[in-house]
Amino acid sequence: CLIYLLSFIGTEYLWYDQINRIDTFWTSYKYPILTFFISLPVTFLFALSILLTNFNKRSSSNKATNKLSKNPSFSKFSKPVVVLVSLTIGFMISLNLAGNWKTIMLYLNQTSFGQTDAIFGKDISFYTFTLPFIKLIRSSLTVESVMLLIGVIAIGLFFGGIRYTKISNQHSIIEKTPMNSMIFLVTLFIVFQAAETYLSRFALLLKNGERITGGEWTDINIVSPSYLIMTVYLIVFAVLFIIIANATKKNNLDIVNKKVTVNPVTFLIGGEIIYAVISFLAVGLIPIIVQRLYVNPNAQSLEKPYIQYNIDATRQAWGLDDVKMTSYNVTEGTSADALKQDAETANQIRLLDPQIVSPTFKQIQQTKQYYNFADTLSVDKYTFDDNGAKKTFDTLIAAREINLSGNDQRNWTNDHTVYTHGFGVVAAYGNAIESDGKPKFYEKDIPTTGLLTTEENYEPRIYFSPNAPDYSIVGQKSDDGENASWEFDYPTDQAGGATTTYEGNGGPKISNPLIRLMYAILFKSDQIFFSERVTTDSQILYDRDPAERVEKAAPYLITDGRVYPAVVDGRVKYIIDCYTSSASYPYSKQVDLGAETTDTITSSSSSVESLDSKKSSYLKNSVKAVVDAYDGSVTLYKWQDDPILDTYSKIYNTKLAGLDEVSGDLMSHFRYPEDLFKVQRSLLAKYHVTDPSQFFSGEDFWAVALNPTSDATATSSNSSSSSTSTKASNSKNQPPYYLTLKTKEMENAVFSLTSSFIPGGSSTREILTGFLSVDSDAGNEAGVVGKNYGTIRLLELPKNSTVPGPGQAQNNFNANATVSTQLNLLQSGSTTVMRGNLLTLPLAGGLVYIQPVYVKSSSNTSFPLLKKVLVSFGDKVGFADTLDDALNQVFGGGADTASNATASTDKASDSSSATNPDDSTDSTGATDSSDSTGSNSSSSNSATNEDKIAKLKELSSSADTALRSGDLATYAAIQNQIKDLINSL
Repeated sequence: CLIYLLSFIGTEYLWYDQINRIDTFWTSYKYPILTFFISLPVTFLFALSILLTNFNKRSSSNKATNKLSKNPSFSKFSKPVVVLVSLTIGFMISLNLAGNWKTIMLYLNQTSFGQTDAIFGKDISFYTFTLPFIKLIRSSLTVESVMLLIGVIAIGLFFGGIRYTKISNQHSIIEKTPMNSMIFLVTLFIVFQAAETYLSRFALLLKNGERITGGEWTDINIVSPSYLIMTVYLIVFAVLFIIIANATKKNNLDIVNKKVTVNPVTFLIGGEIIYAVISFLAVGLIPIIVQRLYVNPNAQSLEKPYIQYNIDATRQAWGLDDVKMTSYNVTEGTSADALKQDAETANQIRLLDPQIVSPTFKQIQQTKQYYNFADTLSVDKYTFDDNGAKKTFDTLIAAREINLSGNDQRNWTNDHTVYTHGFGVVAAYGNAIESDGKPKFYEKDIPTTGLLTTEENYEPRIYFSPNAPDYSIVGQKSDDGENASWEFDYPTDQAGGATTTYEGNGGPKISNPLIRLMYAILFKSDQIFFSERVTTDSQILYDRDPAERVEKAAPYLITDGRVYPAVVDGRVKYIIDCYTSSASYPYSKQVDLGAETTDTITSSSSSVESLDSKKSSYLKNSVKAVVDAYDGSVTLYKWQDDPILDTYSKIYNTKLAGLDEVSGDLMSHFRYPEDLFKVQRSLLAKYHVTDPSQFFSGEDFWAVALNPTSDATATSSNSSSSSTSTKASNSKNQPPYYLTLKTKEMENAVFSLTSSFIPGGSSTREILTGFLSVDSDAGNEAGVVGKNYGTIRLLELPKNSTVPGPGQAQNNFNANATVSTQLNLLQSGSTTVMRGNLLTLPLAGGLVYIQPVYVKSSSNTSFPLLKKVLVSFGDKVGFADTLDDALNQVFGGGADTASNATASTDKASDSSSATNPDDSTDSTGATDSSDSTGSNSSSSNSATNEDKIAKLKELSSSADTALRSGDLATYAAIQNQIKDLINSL
């Protein structure tokens, strides 16, 4: 164990030194050690002074112990035993303090919030930093006092300083020295008890009640004054105890001598009993009676100010104080003109579902079995030249990671020295598809080609990623000093494929036998020590998950559950949103972060996780972290001012980059974090209500809309956390979606994160009550955050509105006769219909629901293809091959401006080499339908109706055959011919 511990510490030092964060390493060891060795002398000497004094002045009247004390062997070892006991007590207390070194350092380095609580007027830093420190010191000293009191009694009983005598009646005899020590320690205990009682007043503001977090009327007006009275009582009790105990103190005093009117032991026991009774009455029984008889009948008026404190603190702590709430008077009428007015939003509607399309990415772009993509793709945005103008496109992007489990030749050499890295990213337009329903890629293949690889210094190799191997040994050179080039790079037509040698600085160098031995012990692999592929030029790459690297580099940060790749300045970077958190913000609603960030995606995906279960009443996205996929370098950008971040930065001496160091390209890929938004939307379900009386009634409380398209949460109730029921319930929530949209108060369409609300309560009513979005576009100017980034917008629907919620919209789709008939046809034979994400958009003066429909063959190598689009507006439903056609069915036209939302029909087009990302559409945005079916349509137009009907029957039979065989591309082409024939007839 010791050898492994030394190896761990040594390799940790090398790791932190390599990423240039050695201060973090030293902090993690320095402050616990300093805390221990600074507190140990204090706690040890305090214990020794009391116990040794009692030992040196032990009783000489006890003949048995007096005789024993004169024994040379006893005299030789008894004092060291006392010293050892004192050291043990000091060691235990100091070890506890060392384990809580962060609490101590936070207190010593605290930064003011500049905000005060509503009751006591203390800065929030008092609750976050000072109060935990005081409680730690009080509890430590209380424990030591109790342990010393036991030690004093033990010494007294053993040596006769505390004894019984039978002169007339059985009496207790306590000599002067143990009496003094016991008086001191008991008084100390009472004082600490008083301190705990006094501090309990402040803890009331952190109390998590059924209605609100923070003290309510009974807490503030009954319990808090009671704590103050009890504190005064304990102080008076301690003083009287000292007076009474000293008044009866004499050498060899019989403390039950009838001349003594007050027995201090009896007084102590009686005083504690009285305190327990007062506690039961003052903070237990009386508050219950007052609450039931006085507060509950008048609760709405009495609780009003405290509910207001809760509303204000919650909105301030969770970043909800500047929510732009707008009444949205929806219209149910549809017209082409209404749709044309929102052409900018319609033009950029994202159709591809990041979770459903992942298998399609894998089948088309995985290339080899030893590559893989995340099971849920990331949504981002990229800007390209479009006929001389800059145009931004919503994008689905994923990194092609190495996947060792897909390699048939598994051995140590292959796993750790050959297959060391992934290769490139794959990106597709979020709102355009090929004619057969496949994603339209603009970055693809190996070697990578496309719009993201135009820079000369583009580095596609991915050594650091969420699913990278546990460790790889790279950068080796052969004996002649040349690059060994045995790292597999990418497959080629030649045997063995292309190879490379790592030239970055991503891990510690294994430069000598000692370091090799340490890593061999750490990873339990003798191959590291004996393999000839490990040379003095080798580097070992480990801790390669970007989120884990960030958490090690800054242990006080909480990382968002989604880590997403981006191509930035010619490099593949992983971007991670990071948070600072506290559970000690007075009156702010306390939530479980794990439960509130759970939804259908986190319940079914391995690449997107909820936050760890942790109580919190304050969360801030204070840091944006960036990890280079090639060299693993970690850069932490200070995104927001935050007292907790500033305090931790002083403790760890953290190197934080400023916004002035963010390039324009990197800035364009920063976005509003999902987990923070999930917690905010959960809170806004209640805290959109700012009137305390209305909040008390709860009649306008909402709930996050459930996901009507997913059954992935069927087994989520097996969670073992303390918040199992809440987490299981939230696991049915619809995830938030990144969309480019424009609401009526916005000047332009903005890349946003969105969600929707339905009425709250135990019975689910699928009526839409609100639509929530947050501006997620940080801009593209170096060092400057977009002026509207982080602006939360809440569209509140009228209370008498009957706009369908997501669940009802899904039911409308399912109940539509035309839709159900065509879906049944699509699902016949060996194919399966898959519903994509149900998107909600404020469009044409109302709320539009859009859902892509995918078809997937049942064969093992099949993948989902986008074949249909569903659109719902009010009670109207559109169902067509393209979004434009579906919108036109609902609005009677007006969708011709949605040029990016249609399918590309040019099968031969290569989007990766196109200079115009929209080359599949004409200048008006209409889809080019002159594909390979055109000749068939022309010939059929010249035939007689009988010929056309016969041809139609023939095509229908061919379509059924193609569908049963899983040939979806042929099926789609035949359907287009059938459509042309029907139109001509």
